[in-house]
Formats: sequence, C-alpha cells, structure tokens
Amino acid sequence: MEKYFSIHGHFYQPPRENPWLEEIEIQPAADPYHDWNEKIAAECYAPNSASRIIDGKNQILKIVNNYEKISFNIGPTLLSWLRKYEPETYNRIIEADGISQIERSGHGNAIAQVYNHIIMPLASKRDQRTEIIWGIKDFQNHFHRQPEGMWLAETAVNHEVLHALSEQGIKFTILAPHQAKRIRKIGAQEWMEVSQGNIDPTLAYKCFLKNGHEMTIFFYDAPISFSIAFDRVLVSGDYFVQRIMKGFNDGRVWPQLLNLATDGESYGHHFKFGEMALTYALDYIEKNHIAKLTNYGEYLEKYPPKFEVEIFENTSWSCAHGIQRWCADCGCNSGEYPGWNQRWRRPLREGLDALRLRLDEIYEQESSKYFHDPWEARNSYISVILDRSMESIENFFNPHIRKALELSEKVKLLKLLEMQRSGLLMFTSCGWFFDDISGIETLQILKYAARGIQLANETGVFDTEKLLLDKLSQIRSNRPEMGSGKDIFIKNILPSQVDFRKVLTHYAISSLYERYGNKQKIYSYQIIKKDFKKKKSNGSQLAFGQVTVLSELTQEKNKAAFVVFHSAGLDLRSYISATLDEGAYHAITKELLDTFCREDYEKVNHLINEYFGDNYLSLKELFLEERIKITSLISNHIVKDFTETYRNLYNEYNQIMNDLREVEVPVPKGFLVATEYSLYDQLINELKNLNSLNGNKNWSLFLNIIQQAAQWGVKLSTPEVELIIQRQLENRIRRLSLAPNTEDITSIHLLFQLAERIQIFPNLWQMQNYFQNLLKNSPQILYTDNSEKPLPDRKSHLQKLGKLLRFKID
Repeated sequence: MEKYFSIHGHFYQPPRENPWLEEIEIQPAADPYHDWNEKIAAECYAPNSASRIIDGKNQILKIVNNYEKISFNIGPTLLSWLRKYEPETYNRIIEADGISQIERSGHGNAIAQVYNHIIMPLASKRDQRTEIIWGIKDFQNHFHRQPEGMWLAETAVNHEVLHALSEQGIKFTILAPHQAKRIRKIGAQEWMEVSQGNIDPTLAYKCFLKNGHEMTIFFYDAPISFSIAFDRVLVSGDYFVQRIMKGFNDGRVWPQLLNLATDGESYGHHFKFGEMALTYALDYIEKNHIAKLTNYGEYLEKYPPKFEVEIFENTSWSCAHGIQRWCADCGCNSGEYPGWNQRWRRPLREGLDALRLRLDEIYEQESSKYFHDPWEARNSYISVILDRSMESIENFFNPHIRKALELSEKVKLLKLLEMQRSGLLMFTSCGWFFDDISGIETLQILKYAARGIQLANETGVFDTEKLLLDKLSQIRSNRPEMGSGKDIFIKNILPSQVDFRKVLTHYAISSLYERYGNKQKIYSYQIIKKDFKKKKSNGSQLAFGQVTVLSELTQEKNKAAFVVFHSAGLDLRSYISATLDEGAYHAITKELLDTFCREDYEKVNHLINEYFGDNYLSLKELFLEERIKITSLISNHIVKDFTETYRNLYNEYNQIMNDLREVEVPVPKGFLVATEYSLYDQLINELKNLNSLNGNKNWSLFLNIIQQAAQWGVKLSTPEVELIIQRQLENRIRRLSLAPNTEDITSIHLLFQLAERIQIFPNLWQMQNYFQNLLKNSPQILYTDNSEKPLPDRKSHLQKLGKLLRFKID
C-alpha cells in the first residue's frame, strides 16, 4: 500500500506588542536583536524559507523553501509582524502555500489558527466563535483562500469547540493521540478503547457532533514528534531520517499517513540548524521514494475517514491534567524552578474571568444602542484590525449600525471594540503556561487587562479594575521581592499605560532632534502639526507648538499646545496645555521666545511654570526606543568633540610615536588611545560612506588603515565593522541578482578581501539567498546586451563569488 508523510509545524509567538502602541518595544533579553520576534525570525522563520542542503565539504548543493514541503500554521499576530518587518520571509511563506496547492492536488500546506491562542474550552461560546472567525478572516487576508484546517492553541479541545469549528466550515484539526477516547468503523456498533494513546495515527478519523455537524481529526505520531522536540534527533539529518522510518509499518493494509506535529520553532530556534535536518530528511524521503509528501487536505480528499472517534473532553497536548495548566496549580511547569508553585494560576483566571464578564456587560449595554447585533459587529471587527484606514472603518460600520453616526459615537464604539479585543488578548495561553505571575508572558496579558480597564474608564465605567485587583491581591509571587499580584499590577503594569499626553511628550521632546513633517506617525498615533518653532542658544534649546493627536485605533482627537525646554545635559522638560486659546498661545510663546533669545533661562522656566503649570514630563516618559535614541544623540554630540581631539592628536604626534618606537621607548598610553580611536573611526566612516569602490584608490586607503592599525595594535575586527561589511556585501549581491553590474562584481571581491585581511567573518546567509536568485538569472548576468557569448571575466568572477559563498560550483 502507498505511504504518505507529512510534518506539521506550529509556528507561533505570543503577541508582544505594547497594547497602547501596537508595536513591539525593544527587548534587551533578545540582544543583539531588537526583540524576540526578530531573534526567532532570524533563527527559524527565515532559515526555513531558504534552507540549505550541503555536501561533506559544507558546500551548498541546494536551497529549499521548507514551507513548500510541510504542513504549517503561523499565528495571526506573528504572520502580520512578518509581513511588516520580514517581508522577504513573509513572501516566501505565501509563495510556498501557492506552490503546494499546485503540487498537492489543489490543497495548500497552510492551515489557520484560532486568533489569540486562547485555551478554547475555557472560553465562552461567544468568544470561541469570535476566535474562529477572526482566525479564518486573518488567514484569508494573507493566503487569499479559505482554510481547510485550523490549529487549536495547545490542541486544547472539547466537543463544543469542534462544533464551533464545524459551524464555520473548518474540515479538520490535529490532536495528540492521548486525546482520543475510543474508535469504531463508521456504521459499526462496537467501540474499541484507545484511551492509552494507542490510536493508530496513520488514518483520518471522523468525529460526529450534534445537529449533523462533524469534524475530521488527524492524530499525530506522538513518539516521533516527542523525539523532535526533546530527544535531539535534529542534530543530524541521517538520524532524523532513521527516526522517521520507524513510524512506517509494512503490515498496514491501508494508505498510511505518517504525520508528525511539533512547535515550528524546533527547526532552527530550539535546535540550531534544525531546519537543515528537516530539509535533508524531506529530500531523502522524496528522492528515495520512501513515501509521498502530502498535507492533510490532500490526504483527506483521497482517503476520507472510515473510522469515527470519540475524544476526551477538555484535554490538550501540553498538560497531563487536561487543561488545568491554564487555571490551576496542576504540577505542570517548566521544571526550571524546583520548589515554586503555580497557585497563582487560579485567582488570575478568576480575576480575568470576572473582568471579562463586566467588559462584556459594558460592551453589550453601550454598543446595542448603535449596532443591530453587538456580537456580530465584534466578529466583523477583524476587518478593521487588519486595515486601520478610514475607508475600512466606514465599510465596517455601514452594515452594522442602526443609524448614521456622529464622530463622537464612532469614537465611542471603536473604544468599546478595542476594549473587547483587549479582553480576548488577555486570555493568551502563554500567560499561564510558565512558572510565575511575574514572568514576561503573564505581564503581557495583564497589560491587555489594563488596556481593557482604561477603555472601560473612558466610556464612563469605573468599577472594572477592582474586580481584577481583588483576585490579584490573593496571589503571592514565587519571587518575594515582587510581592502580591496586586503589587505587580500597580508597580509594573499601570506605569506602562499610555494616553495622548505621553504621546505628545514623546513628540515634543523628540522634535528637538527629529525633523517632523506636517503629519507624523508615532506608533499607533498621528500627530498633526498646526504650528511649531524651535530655537537654539548657547547649548540650550526651546521648542513649542500646537498639534492634534489622533489615535489610529479609536479615531479620538485631542488638541493641545506644548513647550519643551532643554537647558543642559539630559534635563529635558515638556509641558502640555489643552486649554490655551489661539490668542493666548501666540502671546505666551512670543514672550517665551524673546526671553530665551536673551538667554534669561531662569525667567524662561518661570514663564513656563506660570502659563503651563509646574506639572511636566521628562525624558523618562519617552517610549524606550526614542529615549535611547535621544540620549545617544546627546552623547554623540559630546563624543564628536572627543573624536576630533583624538584625530588631531594622532595626526600631530604620529611622527613622535614612530621616533619613540625607533629608539625602543614605550609610547605613552594616551597616544595609543588617540591612535586606536582615530583609526577605528576612520575605518567606520569610510565603510559607511562607501557607495562605490573606486578600484585601487579605495583599496589603498583601506590597506593604509589596516597597516597602521597593525603597527599600533589596534583591533578593527568588531561586531560593528562586521555588520557594516555584511550589509555592504548583501546590498551589492542583491543588486547583482537583479541586474548585471561589473562594478558590483569587482567591489564584492574587494570587500571580501577586506574582511579577510581584518579577520571578519560576515554572516553569508542572506548573500547566499541572493546568489541563488542570481543563478536563476545567470543568462542575463553572463551576457551583455550586444554579445552572444558569455564574458569570460564575468563568468570567472561569478564562479569565484559562488565559492566564496560556499556553493558547490562545477
């Protein structure tokens, strides 16, 4: 009988966005990357889109898009992040699904996921429905087709959840073997118990549900899937193949589907080069005709279920106690902290449940004044989440509203809907998965709760916070210094709240250093400038303006005037007034400007306090990245003076240094510091300003710097230099892959020579991808427009480049 093989990768990251800004702020724990999404994208999501098959000499034989070969789902919030920040990877994923449809009888490899990764059996029926609808709509937005299957967060399931999937047209889902209770042939009477995880995972099974609904379930091969996640089978492609082979059984008398399911992050993030082991195994199986690669949709069409299955209620793949990991101290944890408890899970669940019920009451009571059906409106709100344009918002409102809306009514409804979105996001499963309430994942869901509470307050309801805090006060962190759950909420969550004043402070202070246009986007806000003036005098700065702050999420507008004064160092103060009329604003700012130009800074402070009050916001109120940027700008201004001094010292006393060395007298340390700083700065500047290498002239310049550095023991091989050279090479090879360019070919080789001379080893991964594209376009690259023969020099240069990039070149 035929053999089929499918690996499913569940690619997911918890939402990390600041709930008020809709962006991920810098996460120092992910250093040197900006945040964890960026880090895992570099280690897993991107490598799987262009994975290598290499020979025994570590030379590239083939580059493969794994997403073309495996079944996969990608969490909706992660996929939207990839589209925005990793567009090349995102495009390869979308293209892979299209190719798989051609190769798999019209069935794409991608399946959907419930939107917010909540534990579905613990959600209300209403929330289950919204999660499924949002997941489907998000999938359609990316893949432009209807999903056949849907991944359940943690494979948490009961019959009610399967019924909800079936109602929305989902054909199948994937579960763990231990979630099956019993099976029987369709139409037969007698059941067979499979409650010990002993269900045969090479068949599709049908689960019959109430009201004529049904759901196909695939149960993955647990032992092999477990080996991928925990037994290090990904350290070797051959070892992985051997482990897979044990899953097939020639004694089976049906077309068997060996299917595996794991976290997608196993392939590259949890196990370095795991994506290459995956590529090798799939290539080996396909090339040696061991089994036909398929996906669930194709197999289901060819071989509909002949057996029905009953499942256990309220189970998951990652908790031995059903779904207790997300609501109780069941004993499941990371194992990293012996002696800790998870008694915090239950009161956290109870507190958020109480908050959710109250938010639902507020939403239904208030929105029913405007919507025909508030809950159908919420289900449709995903269209606005995916597209925040005014046209999208109007298209959303039109079919749901009872009457034409005033702007204030639209703002109120958008706040209520955002309140509901936060109410769903605060149940993201990761908030309970780990070991303590003070963990980053739990803090994130508490931020969503705080955002929901804030929006409820803005609609005039102020009783929601107490519902949560009453339960949080019962929690004690395993870290004594963190105190109670209530302490954590007050100290760690509430200070992160954002309102228009914080956004305007960010704009005001950064306007001293940034050149903003009439409209400036700051995260999920737009600042619309009406007036702005800036003045510098003797190291101090003064700026003031009138603006409108627009929330892109709620369309709320706030008009205000601001003044920001930078007297010295890092003492920057921003003052805001939302009450100044036009005449008062111009009179006050004229007086301020005249006083500042006279350098009477004491009176400037006095006038600001008189007209704007003494309640100011400072640099620490800026969002983290801009705070880092501005402090760096201020520091760099000071460092610039040091750099000039060091350069002059080195140039002026270079001959004396040589004379001292000649007579074997130690060179003073101060001279050596100036030398190191000057030569390193010179190299950095030359590399950054390198638009096109001018043959021997540029090479001589770099050689001169390298020789001087060697003479005085200056280290040039730093991560900063490596990154600059890497980016230069990537840009040139990318250009070369798009169009022939002899200058780029020459400059690429010279940059590799430079890297070799200073012992820099740049990451070749992206360059190799571009070179792969170049190989596809080799006829264009090798020939000129007016020649029928390939250019010998160009061909040899490209062969040499291929070898530098570790391709096997014949």
